[in-house]
Amino acid sequence: MARIVMKFGGTSVADVEKIKNVARRVKSEVDAGNQVAVVVSAMSGKTNELVGWADEISPMYDAREYDVIVSSGEQVTVGLIAMALQSIDVPARSWLGWQIPIKTDGAHAKARIKEIDTTELDKRMNSGEVVCVAGFQGIAPDNRITTLGRGGSDTSAVALAAALKADRCDIYTDVDGVYTTDPRIVPKARKIEKITYEEMLELASLGAKVLQTRSVEMAMNHRVRVQVRSSFSDAEGTLVVDEDEIVEQEVVSGIAYSRDEAKITLVKVADKPGIAASIFGPLAEANINVDMIVQNVSEDGKSTDMTFTVPRGEFKRALSVIEGNSAKIGYKELLSTSDVTKVSIIGVGMRSHVGVARKMFETLAEKGINIQVISTSEIKVSVLIAEEYTELAVRALHTAYGLDAE
Repeated sequence: MARIVMKFGGTSVADVEKIKNVARRVKSEVDAGNQVAVVVSAMSGKTNELVGWADEISPMYDAREYDVIVSSGEQVTVGLIAMALQSIDVPARSWLGWQIPIKTDGAHAKARIKEIDTTELDKRMNSGEVVCVAGFQGIAPDNRITTLGRGGSDTSAVALAAALKADRCDIYTDVDGVYTTDPRIVPKARKIEKITYEEMLELASLGAKVLQTRSVEMAMNHRVRVQVRSSFSDAEGTLVVDEDEIVEQEVVSGIAYSRDEAKITLVKVADKPGIAASIFGPLAEANINVDMIVQNVSEDGKSTDMTFTVPRGEFKRALSVIEGNSAKIGYKELLSTSDVTKVSIIGVGMRSHVGVARKMFETLAEKGINIQVISTSEIKVSVLIAEEYTELAVRALHTAYGLDAE
Protein backbone atom coordinates (compact mmCIF):
# COMPACT_ATOMS: atom_id res chain seq x y z
CA MET A 1 0.00 0.00 0.00
CA ALA A 2 1.26 3.46 -0.94
CA ARG A 3 0.17 6.93 0.08
CA ILE A 4 -0.28 9.14 -2.97
CA VAL A 5 -1.23 12.79 -3.50
CA MET A 6 -2.98 13.31 -6.86
CA LYS A 7 -3.19 16.90 -8.12
CA PHE A 8 -5.43 17.88 -11.04
CA GLY A 9 -5.06 21.19 -12.86
CA GLY A 10 -7.74 23.38 -14.40
CA THR A 11 -7.85 21.64 -17.80
CA SER A 12 -8.30 18.28 -16.02
CA VAL A 13 -11.43 19.51 -14.20
CA ALA A 14 -12.73 21.88 -16.89
CA ASP A 15 -16.27 20.45 -16.94
CA VAL A 16 -18.47 17.85 -15.25
CA GLU A 17 -17.46 15.04 -17.62
CA LYS A 18 -13.77 15.67 -16.96
CA ILE A 19 -14.43 15.75 -13.21
CA LYS A 20 -16.09 12.33 -13.51
CA ASN A 21 -13.01 11.11 -15.39
CA VAL A 22 -10.81 12.37 -12.52
CA ALA A 23 -13.01 10.48 -10.05
CA ARG A 24 -12.52 7.27 -12.04
CA ARG A 25 -8.73 7.77 -11.98
CA VAL A 26 -8.80 8.28 -8.24
CA LYS A 27 -10.95 5.17 -7.79
CA SER A 28 -8.41 3.06 -9.68
CA GLU A 29 -5.73 4.07 -7.15
CA VAL A 30 -8.08 3.32 -4.25
CA ASP A 31 -8.97 -0.07 -5.77
CA ALA A 32 -5.23 -0.81 -5.98
CA GLY A 33 -5.13 -0.48 -2.18
CA ASN A 34 -3.53 2.96 -1.98
CA GLN A 35 -4.36 5.81 0.37
CA VAL A 36 -5.19 8.90 -1.69
CA ALA A 37 -5.37 12.65 -1.17
CA VAL A 38 -6.67 14.71 -4.10
CA VAL A 39 -5.74 18.36 -4.67
CA VAL A 40 -7.63 20.36 -7.30
CA SER A 41 -7.39 23.67 -9.09
CA ALA A 42 -10.35 25.76 -10.20
CA MET A 43 -12.02 24.82 -13.48
CA SER A 44 -10.10 26.06 -16.51
CA GLY A 45 -10.69 29.79 -17.05
CA LYS A 46 -12.58 30.29 -13.79
CA THR A 47 -9.75 32.04 -11.90
CA ASN A 48 -9.26 34.49 -14.78
CA GLU A 49 -12.99 35.25 -14.67
CA LEU A 50 -12.90 35.86 -10.91
CA VAL A 51 -9.82 38.10 -11.23
CA GLY A 52 -11.62 40.04 -13.98
CA TRP A 53 -14.60 40.64 -11.74
CA ALA A 54 -12.36 41.90 -8.93
CA ASP A 55 -10.56 44.28 -11.32
CA GLU A 56 -13.89 45.52 -12.66
CA ILE A 57 -15.17 46.33 -9.18
CA SER A 58 -11.98 48.07 -8.05
CA PRO A 59 -8.58 48.18 -9.77
CA MET A 60 -7.09 49.16 -6.39
CA TYR A 61 -8.75 46.25 -4.59
CA ASP A 62 -8.20 45.07 -1.02
CA ALA A 63 -5.89 42.04 -1.38
CA ARG A 64 -7.68 40.27 1.49
CA GLU A 65 -11.03 40.45 -0.31
CA TYR A 66 -9.31 39.51 -3.59
CA ASP A 67 -8.21 36.25 -1.95
CA VAL A 68 -11.76 35.56 -0.77
CA ILE A 69 -12.97 35.93 -4.37
CA VAL A 70 -10.32 34.04 -6.31
CA SER A 71 -10.14 31.13 -3.85
CA SER A 72 -13.81 30.34 -4.50
CA GLY A 73 -13.02 28.57 -7.80
CA GLU A 74 -11.27 25.73 -5.97
CA GLN A 75 -14.11 25.50 -3.47
CA VAL A 76 -16.55 24.62 -6.26
CA THR A 77 -14.22 22.07 -7.84
CA VAL A 78 -13.31 20.27 -4.63
CA GLY A 79 -16.98 19.86 -3.72
CA LEU A 80 -17.78 18.45 -7.16
CA ILE A 81 -14.84 16.01 -6.97
CA ALA A 82 -16.01 14.73 -3.58
CA MET A 83 -19.56 14.29 -4.92
CA ALA A 84 -18.28 12.49 -8.03
CA LEU A 85 -16.29 10.05 -5.88
CA GLN A 86 -19.24 9.42 -3.58
CA SER A 87 -21.41 8.66 -6.62
CA ILE A 88 -19.10 5.75 -7.57
CA ASP A 89 -18.98 4.40 -3.99
CA VAL A 90 -15.65 5.90 -2.95
CA PRO A 91 -15.76 7.42 0.56
CA ALA A 92 -14.67 11.04 0.17
CA ARG A 93 -14.93 14.47 1.76
CA SER A 94 -13.91 17.95 0.65
CA TRP A 95 -11.55 20.16 2.68
CA LEU A 96 -10.89 23.87 2.28
CA GLY A 97 -7.57 25.37 3.29
CA TRP A 98 -8.86 26.84 6.56
CA GLN A 99 -10.52 23.56 7.60
CA ILE A 100 -7.32 21.48 7.62
CA PRO A 101 -5.75 24.04 8.37
CA ILE A 102 -3.05 25.01 5.85
CA LYS A 103 -1.33 27.83 7.73
CA THR A 104 0.40 30.54 5.68
CA ASP A 105 1.98 33.90 6.24
CA GLY A 106 -0.08 37.06 5.72
CA ALA A 107 1.15 37.98 2.23
CA HIS A 108 -2.19 37.98 0.43
CA ALA A 109 -2.24 36.85 -3.22
CA LYS A 110 1.29 35.40 -2.83
CA ALA A 111 1.25 33.67 0.55
CA ARG A 112 3.81 31.05 1.55
CA ILE A 113 2.86 27.90 3.43
CA LYS A 114 4.23 27.73 6.97
CA GLU A 115 2.62 24.59 8.38
CA ILE A 116 -0.03 21.96 7.58
CA ASP A 117 -1.79 20.17 10.41
CA THR A 118 -2.49 16.69 9.00
CA THR A 119 -3.91 15.14 12.20
CA GLU A 120 -7.45 14.79 10.89
CA LEU A 121 -6.41 14.01 7.31
CA ASP A 122 -4.18 11.16 8.53
CA LYS A 123 -7.08 9.73 10.51
CA ARG A 124 -9.45 9.93 7.53
CA MET A 125 -6.95 8.40 5.07
CA ASN A 126 -6.12 5.54 7.45
CA SER A 127 -9.85 4.76 7.63
CA GLY A 128 -10.03 4.47 3.82
CA GLU A 129 -11.48 7.87 3.01
CA VAL A 130 -10.20 9.97 0.11
CA VAL A 131 -9.46 13.50 1.28
CA CYS A 132 -10.20 16.11 -1.39
CA VAL A 133 -8.33 19.34 -0.77
CA ALA A 134 -8.84 22.72 -2.42
CA GLY A 135 -5.51 23.85 -3.82
CA PHE A 136 -4.14 27.40 -4.03
CA GLN A 137 -5.46 28.49 -0.63
CA GLY A 138 -4.65 28.65 3.06
CA ILE A 139 -5.30 30.72 6.15
CA ALA A 140 -3.29 33.66 7.49
CA PRO A 141 -2.36 34.23 11.16
CA ASP A 142 -5.35 36.62 11.47
CA ASN A 143 -7.74 33.90 10.16
CA ARG A 144 -8.20 35.55 6.75
CA ILE A 145 -8.21 33.38 3.61
CA THR A 146 -4.97 33.57 1.62
CA THR A 147 -3.96 32.38 -1.86
CA LEU A 148 -0.53 31.21 -2.99
CA GLY A 149 -0.18 32.98 -6.34
CA ARG A 150 -0.75 31.69 -9.86
CA GLY A 151 -0.02 27.98 -10.18
CA GLY A 152 -0.26 27.69 -6.41
CA SER A 153 -2.18 24.41 -6.50
CA ASP A 154 1.06 22.64 -7.48
CA THR A 155 2.64 24.07 -4.33
CA SER A 156 -0.39 22.99 -2.27
CA ALA A 157 -0.05 19.43 -3.56
CA VAL A 158 3.70 19.13 -2.93
CA ALA A 159 3.40 20.71 0.54
CA LEU A 160 0.57 18.31 1.40
CA ALA A 161 2.61 15.34 0.13
CA ALA A 162 5.50 16.41 2.35
CA ALA A 163 3.28 16.87 5.40
CA LEU A 164 1.50 13.54 4.84
CA LYS A 165 4.82 11.76 4.17
CA ALA A 166 3.39 10.55 0.87
CA ASP A 167 5.31 8.10 -1.30
CA ARG A 168 4.67 10.21 -4.39
CA CYS A 169 2.93 13.34 -5.63
CA ASP A 170 1.35 12.94 -9.07
CA ILE A 171 0.68 16.19 -10.94
CA TYR A 172 -1.95 15.58 -13.63
CA THR A 173 -2.09 18.11 -16.45
CA ASP A 174 -2.78 18.37 -20.20
CA VAL A 175 0.69 17.10 -21.16
CA ASP A 176 2.01 13.60 -20.52
CA GLY A 177 5.31 14.62 -18.97
CA VAL A 178 8.30 16.94 -19.17
CA TYR A 179 9.83 17.23 -22.64
CA THR A 180 13.34 18.13 -23.77
CA THR A 181 11.81 21.35 -25.11
CA ASP A 182 8.47 22.74 -26.27
CA PRO A 183 7.02 20.13 -28.71
CA ARG A 184 5.07 22.90 -30.46
CA ILE A 185 8.38 24.36 -31.64
CA VAL A 186 10.37 21.14 -31.99
CA PRO A 187 8.25 18.19 -33.15
CA LYS A 188 11.23 15.88 -32.42
CA ALA A 189 11.22 16.82 -28.72
CA ARG A 190 11.06 13.72 -26.54
CA LYS A 191 9.59 13.00 -23.15
CA ILE A 192 12.08 12.73 -20.30
CA GLU A 193 11.69 9.62 -18.13
CA LYS A 194 13.46 11.07 -15.06
CA ILE A 195 14.75 14.55 -14.33
CA THR A 196 16.50 15.96 -11.27
CA TYR A 197 14.96 18.55 -8.96
CA GLU A 198 17.73 20.99 -9.91
CA GLU A 199 17.11 20.59 -13.64
CA MET A 200 13.34 20.89 -13.22
CA LEU A 201 13.79 23.99 -11.10
CA GLU A 202 15.93 25.61 -13.80
CA LEU A 203 13.47 24.60 -16.54
CA ALA A 204 10.52 25.99 -14.55
CA SER A 205 12.26 29.27 -13.77
CA LEU A 206 13.56 29.69 -17.32
CA GLY A 207 10.25 29.41 -19.13
CA ALA A 208 8.95 25.82 -19.05
CA LYS A 209 5.38 26.01 -17.72
CA VAL A 210 4.86 22.37 -16.68
CA LEU A 211 5.37 22.96 -12.95
CA GLN A 212 5.32 26.07 -10.79
CA THR A 213 8.80 27.06 -9.59
CA ARG A 214 7.85 27.18 -5.90
CA SER A 215 6.41 23.66 -6.05
CA VAL A 216 9.71 22.32 -7.41
CA GLU A 217 11.66 24.16 -4.70
CA MET A 218 9.44 22.59 -2.05
CA ALA A 219 9.74 19.13 -3.59
CA MET A 220 13.54 19.46 -3.61
CA ASN A 221 13.70 20.73 -0.02
CA HIS A 222 11.48 17.93 1.32
CA ARG A 223 12.61 15.24 -1.17
CA VAL A 224 9.07 14.63 -2.43
CA ARG A 225 9.05 12.38 -5.51
CA VAL A 226 6.90 14.14 -8.12
CA GLN A 227 5.46 12.62 -11.26
CA VAL A 228 4.05 14.74 -14.09
CA ARG A 229 1.29 12.82 -15.91
CA SER A 230 -1.52 13.40 -18.36
CA SER A 231 -5.14 13.36 -17.20
CA PHE A 232 -6.17 12.11 -20.62
CA SER A 233 -3.97 9.03 -21.11
CA ASP A 234 -2.52 6.14 -19.13
CA ALA A 235 1.04 6.79 -20.35
CA GLU A 236 3.82 6.89 -17.78
CA GLY A 237 4.87 10.44 -17.00
CA THR A 238 8.13 12.11 -15.96
CA LEU A 239 9.53 11.54 -12.49
CA VAL A 240 11.18 14.51 -10.78
CA VAL A 241 13.63 12.96 -8.33
CA ASP A 242 16.91 13.29 -6.49
CA GLU A 243 20.06 13.20 -8.63
CA ASP A 244 21.06 9.88 -7.01
CA GLU A 245 18.09 8.14 -8.65
CA ILE A 246 19.35 8.88 -12.17
CA VAL A 247 22.01 6.40 -13.27
CA GLU A 248 23.19 8.03 -16.50
CA GLN A 249 22.86 11.78 -16.73
CA GLU A 250 22.59 13.70 -19.98
CA VAL A 251 25.06 16.53 -20.50
CA VAL A 252 22.12 18.70 -21.57
CA SER A 253 18.66 17.52 -20.51
CA GLY A 254 16.52 20.26 -21.99
CA ILE A 255 16.20 23.58 -23.81
CA ALA A 256 14.00 26.29 -22.29
CA TYR A 257 13.00 29.68 -23.63
CA SER A 258 11.19 32.71 -22.26
CA ARG A 259 9.68 35.56 -24.24
CA ASP A 260 8.88 37.34 -20.98
CA GLU A 261 12.03 39.44 -21.16
CA ALA A 262 12.96 43.09 -21.69
CA LYS A 263 16.46 44.57 -21.93
CA ILE A 264 17.65 47.88 -20.51
CA THR A 265 21.08 49.44 -21.13
CA LEU A 266 22.53 52.45 -19.34
CA VAL A 267 25.22 54.02 -21.53
CA LYS A 268 28.29 55.65 -19.97
CA VAL A 269 27.62 55.39 -16.26
CA ALA A 270 30.48 56.21 -13.90
CA ASP A 271 32.86 53.30 -13.35
CA LYS A 272 33.17 53.64 -9.58
CA PRO A 273 32.20 51.77 -6.39
CA GLY A 274 28.49 52.00 -5.55
CA ILE A 275 27.19 52.62 -9.06
CA ALA A 276 25.58 49.17 -9.30
CA ALA A 277 23.83 49.75 -5.96
CA SER A 278 22.48 53.09 -7.19
CA ILE A 279 20.92 51.30 -10.19
CA PHE A 280 19.63 48.08 -8.68
CA GLY A 281 18.76 49.40 -5.22
CA PRO A 282 15.74 51.45 -6.41
CA LEU A 283 14.61 48.55 -8.61
CA ALA A 284 14.70 46.19 -5.62
CA GLU A 285 12.75 48.70 -3.51
CA ALA A 286 10.12 48.73 -6.27
CA ASN A 287 9.99 44.88 -6.14
CA ILE A 288 11.25 44.59 -9.72
CA ASN A 289 13.21 41.40 -10.31
CA VAL A 290 16.44 41.83 -12.29
CA ASP A 291 17.75 38.77 -14.09
CA MET A 292 20.74 38.89 -16.46
CA ILE A 293 23.35 41.59 -15.77
CA VAL A 294 26.36 42.52 -17.88
CA GLN A 295 28.82 45.36 -17.24
CA ASN A 296 31.23 46.21 -20.02
CA VAL A 297 34.91 46.64 -19.27
CA SER A 298 35.83 50.29 -18.89
CA GLU A 299 38.60 51.36 -21.25
CA ASP A 300 39.26 54.77 -19.76
CA GLY A 301 38.60 53.82 -16.15
CA LYS A 302 35.93 56.50 -15.92
CA SER A 303 32.73 55.20 -17.54
CA THR A 304 31.11 51.90 -18.53
CA ASP A 305 27.84 50.49 -19.93
CA MET A 306 25.44 48.46 -17.77
CA THR A 307 22.93 46.06 -19.38
CA PHE A 308 20.30 44.02 -17.53
CA THR A 309 16.95 42.30 -18.10
CA VAL A 310 13.62 42.54 -16.29
CA PRO A 311 10.28 40.73 -16.78
CA ARG A 312 8.38 42.20 -19.71
CA GLY A 313 5.42 42.98 -17.47
CA GLU A 314 7.70 45.16 -15.31
CA PHE A 315 9.40 46.87 -18.27
CA LYS A 316 7.64 50.25 -18.18
CA ARG A 317 7.79 50.42 -14.40
CA ALA A 318 11.52 49.64 -14.43
CA LEU A 319 12.16 52.41 -16.96
CA SER A 320 10.17 54.80 -14.78
CA VAL A 321 12.25 53.88 -11.72
CA ILE A 322 15.53 54.35 -13.60
CA GLU A 323 14.43 57.69 -15.07
CA GLY A 324 13.27 58.82 -11.63
CA ASN A 325 16.77 58.14 -10.28
CA SER A 326 18.67 59.48 -13.29
CA ALA A 327 20.31 62.30 -11.37
CA LYS A 328 21.65 59.90 -8.75
CA ILE A 329 22.83 57.32 -11.29
CA GLY A 330 24.23 59.71 -13.87
CA TYR A 331 24.04 57.96 -17.26
CA LYS A 332 24.46 59.50 -20.71
CA GLU A 333 21.77 57.50 -22.53
CA LEU A 334 19.01 54.98 -21.71
CA LEU A 335 18.42 52.24 -24.31
CA SER A 336 15.66 49.65 -24.03
CA THR A 337 13.79 46.95 -25.97
CA SER A 338 11.28 44.19 -25.28
CA ASP A 339 11.89 42.35 -28.57
CA VAL A 340 14.16 39.77 -26.96
CA THR A 341 13.99 36.14 -25.83
CA LYS A 342 16.06 34.24 -23.29
CA VAL A 343 17.12 30.77 -24.48
CA SER A 344 18.72 28.36 -22.01
CA ILE A 345 20.37 24.95 -22.00
CA ILE A 346 20.03 22.94 -18.77
CA GLY A 347 21.71 19.77 -17.54
CA VAL A 348 23.42 18.44 -14.40
CA GLY A 349 25.93 16.77 -16.72
CA MET A 350 27.48 20.19 -17.36
CA ARG A 351 29.26 19.89 -14.01
CA SER A 352 31.57 17.21 -15.39
CA HIS A 353 31.83 18.12 -19.08
CA VAL A 354 33.79 20.88 -20.82
CA GLY A 355 32.91 22.66 -24.05
CA VAL A 356 29.16 22.71 -23.44
CA ALA A 357 28.84 26.50 -23.64
CA ARG A 358 31.18 26.66 -26.64
CA LYS A 359 28.89 24.33 -28.59
CA MET A 360 25.95 26.63 -27.78
CA PHE A 361 27.77 29.71 -28.99
CA GLU A 362 29.04 27.99 -32.15
CA THR A 363 25.60 26.62 -33.00
CA LEU A 364 23.98 30.05 -32.73
CA ALA A 365 26.80 31.66 -34.73
CA GLU A 366 26.34 29.13 -37.55
CA LYS A 367 22.70 30.22 -37.76
CA GLY A 368 23.65 33.90 -37.81
CA ILE A 369 22.09 34.57 -34.40
CA ASN A 370 23.75 37.32 -32.38
CA ILE A 371 24.08 36.87 -28.61
CA GLN A 372 23.27 40.03 -26.68
CA VAL A 373 23.74 38.88 -23.06
CA ILE A 374 25.08 35.69 -21.45
CA SER A 375 24.54 34.33 -17.94
CA THR A 376 25.59 30.99 -16.46
CA SER A 377 25.21 28.79 -13.41
CA GLU A 378 26.57 25.37 -12.54
CA ILE A 379 23.94 23.54 -14.59
CA LYS A 380 22.69 26.07 -17.15
CA VAL A 381 23.77 28.61 -19.75
CA SER A 382 21.33 31.34 -20.82
CA VAL A 383 21.65 33.77 -23.72
CA LEU A 384 19.54 36.74 -24.74
CA ILE A 385 18.77 36.94 -28.47
CA ALA A 386 16.42 38.85 -30.77
CA GLU A 387 12.89 37.48 -30.40
CA GLU A 388 12.53 36.77 -34.14
CA TYR A 389 15.17 34.00 -33.86
CA THR A 390 13.51 32.10 -30.97
CA GLU A 391 12.26 29.06 -32.91
CA LEU A 392 15.40 28.78 -35.01
CA ALA A 393 17.65 28.91 -31.95
CA VAL A 394 15.66 26.32 -29.98
CA ARG A 395 15.53 23.87 -32.91
CA ALA A 396 19.22 24.27 -33.70
CA LEU A 397 20.32 23.77 -30.08
CA HIS A 398 17.99 20.80 -29.61
CA THR A 399 19.65 19.07 -32.56
CA ALA A 400 23.18 20.15 -31.62
CA TYR A 401 22.95 18.49 -28.20
CA GLY A 402 21.51 15.25 -29.57
CA LEU A 403 18.08 15.67 -28.02
CA ASP A 404 16.01 14.98 -31.17
CA ALA A 405 13.85 11.83 -30.99
CA GLU A 406 14.84 9.24 -33.57
